[in-house]
Amino acid sequence: MKELKIGVVGTGFIGGRHMDAIGRIPGAKVVAVADPFIEKARGIAEGLGANAYSSVDEMLEKEELDVVHNCTPTNMHYEVDAKAIKAGKHLYCEKPLSLDAKEGEALVALLKEHPVANGVNLNYRMNALVQDMHEQVQKKKTGRSFLVTGSYVQDWMMNKDDYDWRLDPKNGGASRAIADIGSHLFDTSQYVLGKKITAVNAHLMVMHPVRLRYEKTGGTFAKAKGKLLGEIRVVNEDAASIMARFEDGTEALFQVSQISAGHKNDMRIRFDFETCSLEWRQEENNLLYIGHRDEPNQIKHREAGALEAEAAAFTDLPAGHPEGWNDVLYQAIRAFYESIRTGSYKKGKVPYATVAEGAWIMKIIEACLASDACGRWVDVQTGIS
Repeated sequence: MKELKIGVVGTGFIGGRHMDAIGRIPGAKVVAVADPFIEKARGIAEGLGANAYSSVDEMLEKEELDVVHNCTPTNMHYEVDAKAIKAGKHLYCEKPLSLDAKEGEALVALLKEHPVANGVNLNYRMNALVQDMHEQVQKKKTGRSFLVTGSYVQDWMMNKDDYDWRLDPKNGGASRAIADIGSHLFDTSQYVLGKKITAVNAHLMVMHPVRLRYEKTGGTFAKAKGKLLGEIRVVNEDAASIMARFEDGTEALFQVSQISAGHKNDMRIRFDFETCSLEWRQEENNLLYIGHRDEPNQIKHREAGALEAEAAAFTDLPAGHPEGWNDVLYQAIRAFYESIRTGSYKKGKVPYATVAEGAWIMKIIEACLASDACGRWVDVQTGIS
């Protein structure tokens, strides 16, 4: 098996998690790390036996890479993605795909000229039990879909003195909470149902119009605060309530919040079907709750023998041996690499999210912003209310 040579751009929280997952995959090796904070990059690269660079340009020029992982802040996604694609490197990009839908559509167009394997890290769909729900729906075991209800709530931005680079739209985009975590609700629900979200009606909330800005160097979830730099006016949302409609008419209710005390990474999603309901919770991701009307409810454990055959490939440990967030990221990247080795990405049907799917989610996000501005339903494709 040919060893895949990997280059990682960005060494923050998520970059570290990517490198950890890559290190667990046989036949893949991080050979290069790029970050403008070159001393940090050198320290990480030394531990990996890799080379360090201060820019993606230098890394692409000097290294013979197979895959580039883009783990930079959102405002750098398009630039890094475009350079990797044009260089003929397979691309795995962090979410959200881009600052806006226009950038996302440009990447889709670029991939038609340079057809490399491409993925977006909307990783929750890669949990074995989410795969199991997807397969049940595809095999028509659940009957017609009635309703989707989902929430993704956190508390890491609930105080006025909580600061993050995403507060600046130039760095994080016009949307914050929806783009950061609502994107996972959109992707997971679309993947399970096999249907696109085509219209939204959204209300966005800013609870701290002014926040304190700190010199923060410890990563997204770091508690330590550096020097106080002043105040910043907040224009992107802390929370949102979203109604959504899928292409088959199924409707959804979504809640997104980064200001909900006691909730750390609490994503929950329930699908109500003609024959049952299926509910999955990210913080209890080894369990699937199955609801019935005329028989006892069930709890399905993440165990290969209990899953749909196709979903069993996304779990490695027996029941009672919990697999967690890092393991799901590992499954996502492993599936991406497998599609490169087998060439299956060329056939168009892959389990991980693609750039095209990430670009559609950017259109959903922008439709949410437009809906909040006009107070009405907005069509995702046209942006018209």
